Amino acid sequence: MWIYSVILLSDSKFEPMKSLCTITFLVITIIILACACNKDEAVGLITDADGNVYHKVSVGNQVWMKENLKTTKFRNGNKVPLVPGFTAWMRLTTPGYCWYDNDPASNKETFGALYNWHAVNSGKLCPAGWHVPTAEEWITLIEYLGGENVAGGKLKEEGTLHWDNPNTGATNELGFDAVAGGARGIDGSFIMIGQRCSWWTSTVLNDWSAKSVNIDHYETRAKVISYGKTNGMSVRCIMD
Repeated sequence: MWIYSVILLSDSKFEPMKSLCTITFLVITIIILACACNKDEAVGLITDADGNVYHKVSVGNQVWMKENLKTTKFRNGNKVPLVPGFTAWMRLTTPGYCWYDNDPASNKETFGALYNWHAVNSGKLCPAGWHVPTAEEWITLIEYLGGENVAGGKLKEEGTLHWDNPNTGATNELGFDAVAGGARGIDGSFIMIGQRCSWWTSTVLNDWSAKSVNIDHYETRAKVISYGKTNGMSVRCIMD
């Protein structure tokens, strides 16, 4: 039957039908390809330069990533320098990243990478269409959740799988999934995993420090404070 149809369409009398079939096939192909290309966007997924996949969460008029950033590349494909050494980390005045305890097998997927502020200040850390939020954008999120005193609890993942006891007031009511990934101090030491999540903002304070957001396991506050630029912290991206 298929062979007969092909032979039949080869006759000049059926040229209009051939054209219609060709156009229909092309339209269907384009639709299929478009659906495939937009599949990630349709289900709220974002991909970074490494191919890591992230989910979206809407909070008021903002759209955030649900997971901490874990890319090892800037969005132009250039590598962010991996700096595991303590002394080398202390002396950094250029972009760098690491994994908590220099152990990506245990910490990458759950907590993401720790970046110094110089990596944040590159403006190329988040995927295209996304950026590291300013302090003001974090404050907008915090105020939407009821203010500094309660916002931390509403952002924290519930339970004690990724938080130490008592994980006070954790409700994760919007699915932001904040986890206590700790930080890396200016001396290169790894500190406070399970106890605190610290995210960089893109807002600079002075030559030595920039603003960040902290949430601790023992309270419900979300605090915008400042730290030295050499500290290693998590990053959450926000949509442009």
